[in-house]
Amino acid sequence: MAPPAFGFLLLGLLWQALAQTGGGIPTPGQTWQAAVALFAEPFYQAGPNDQGIGWNVLASLQRVALGFGLAALVGIPLGFMIGRFRFLNRMVGPLISLLRPVSPLAWLPIGLLVFKSADPAAIWTIFICSIWPMIINTAVGVQRVPRDYLNVARVLDLSEWKIVTRILLPAVLPYVLTGVRLAVGTAWLVIVAAEMLTGGVGIGFWVWDEWNNLNVAHIIIAIFVIGIVGLLLELLLVKLAARLTFEDTAS
Repeated sequence: MAPPAFGFLLLGLLWQALAQTGGGIPTPGQTWQAAVALFAEPFYQAGPNDQGIGWNVLASLQRVALGFGLAALVGIPLGFMIGRFRFLNRMVGPLISLLRPVSPLAWLPIGLLVFKSADPAAIWTIFICSIWPMIINTAVGVQRVPRDYLNVARVLDLSEWKIVTRILLPAVLPYVLTGVRLAVGTAWLVIVAAEMLTGGVGIGFWVWDEWNNLNVAHIIIAIFVIGIVGLLLELLLVKLAARLTFEDTAS
């Protein structure tokens, strides 16, 4: 526990020193007082665009869940097919290489144009940024399955469904879970930026609204909230990955 404590102590000292320069940054004590007042009523509602930080975090998580869920439904099966069939890999591979480096926020105007609404456009952006890690990691996992496994399946005359469920899925599961972890982390990063541009209820819009109000203490609080939520998502997926991998090994 000592190294993390020293790390946070160093952060607090640097923060205090920066606040003393007079640049408008609140001190750790002032930020703590603002946080106590803020979290005293995190779920208040005073209008459609004036809601507590709790509602804003939940709204962002809901968008991430929808976009990420749709990406998993499309990306994981597509990754299996790309890794399984060489022709499909050669056909789709260049498209993935072309589109994957594009910033997710570059897709946001396309979403606004197609869906005519900010909320589905933000979900579309999450879908785009989440799908690439799942496709690529799943395809790589399938391609790294030992050929002997597939040769045995061919000798036993197994159907394609049994090959996927009995051979490929257990072997590829660690790769799939790695792609899922990368996708969730990216999605949580992107949703904050997307909500700053689209508005509405969400932690990104809340940060931008507090900036317009020149409430720097709330912005700093939001930074910590975003980091803590991202850390909790990461820990949850690590636990899930460890449990699924253990159960697969045990079976």
